[in-house]
Amino acid sequence: MKILHLNTYDGNGGAGRACLRLSDALNARGIDSKVLVYYKLGQNPKIDTLSKSPFQKALAVYNIFSERYYAKWLSKSVKTPFSLQWFGRSIKNHPEVKNADIIHLHWVYHGFLTPKFLAELDELEKPIVWTFHDSNAFTGGCHVRYDCENFHQQCGNCPILKISGDNDVSHKTWLRKQKAYTQLNFQIVAPSNWMASSIKFSSLLGTRKVSVIPNTIETNIFKPYVKSEAKKILKIVPEKFVLMSGFMPSKNDKHKGTPYLLEALEILSRRKGINKEQIELVIFGNKENAEMPEFPFKTTFLGTIDKDEHLAKCYSAADAFITPSLEDNLPNTVMESLACATPVIAFTTGGIPDMVKHLENGYLAAYKNADDLANGIEWLYHRPHKEEVQKAARLGILNEFSEKVIAAEHIHLYKTLIDLQPK
Repeated sequence: MKILHLNTYDGNGGAGRACLRLSDALNARGIDSKVLVYYKLGQNPKIDTLSKSPFQKALAVYNIFSERYYAKWLSKSVKTPFSLQWFGRSIKNHPEVKNADIIHLHWVYHGFLTPKFLAELDELEKPIVWTFHDSNAFTGGCHVRYDCENFHQQCGNCPILKISGDNDVSHKTWLRKQKAYTQLNFQIVAPSNWMASSIKFSSLLGTRKVSVIPNTIETNIFKPYVKSEAKKILKIVPEKFVLMSGFMPSKNDKHKGTPYLLEALEILSRRKGINKEQIELVIFGNKENAEMPEFPFKTTFLGTIDKDEHLAKCYSAADAFITPSLEDNLPNTVMESLACATPVIAFTTGGIPDMVKHLENGYLAAYKNADDLANGIEWLYHRPHKEEVQKAARLGILNEFSEKVIAAEHIHLYKTLIDLQPK
């Protein structure tokens, strides 16, 4: 059984990481699994690219930047990603695509597969699986919906676009997708129950069958280390209560929910029983030129961490990982933290409740409630037996999200789809 995974980039972003992790898990189970990307940024020999020649690379760069530029030009000054899917490339005659038994699509935007080129894949008469890492496949262009429900209808009157109306770009994109989807048979995989529920409400794909299969993680890399030793590696006093959070571009960033984290930390710092000198905040993934807010606790900025082994030690050094994200499918950072036996404190949103079990391996705060986010930190801060929560975090990942478990679920799906093919 030959599986070909298609993604725009190689490991750049959550979808790329999830795609590669799945392929590695399948190969470990004896499946012939390959990853083919539109544009390759790194040097990983396990990943092949469609854009090999100088001309192909130049064309890919042109498509990627054109797609991003025009979308930005048509959109308001908001941080909600939007894709037009005007630019793309046909792949139906590529040897790897033609030789595959299963074509598994992942994140295929930024100048890669337009609705027209997606529909062409039906000519190959192969089973097609598509994992939805965000909402774009069933909207008129946005990747993150927040509270917009226009996708329940036929989009249009898009709150993101500068020129919005019944027949705006989002509605026209919806129509292009509708035409393509009527020509293309594919099996949808939702990494979270939240994503599956969202798909059921969509006018484009609400009647399609959806399989809920989570992403996986390298449990042999993201694993627990002795906390006191991990803290020493980061030059943190072992007795400190360490809070960790991920990339923070600025206090005005919408998608990551940074303002709620700032407010929660301010609330926490003023509460009785909280020793400000005992708490230290560690932030990784921040850009050097980003506008960084001021925090009420001592803060260490780790910058970008390129090596997963070191990242795992950073997670292990933390007593809690905080993610104030307002919408996330199945965030890698949450899974990575739990795999390292570090409890997670987050809002009850997206696919996070699939991983975080309230008061067992973390704390699920009420949505957009900074005061409750502070409650979650305080709950863990005062908890006498933190080891119980840490063990539950690691065990949950091993039981539900390990490579062996997730690979087996995908293999079962692939075999089912192949068996359904006309003989």
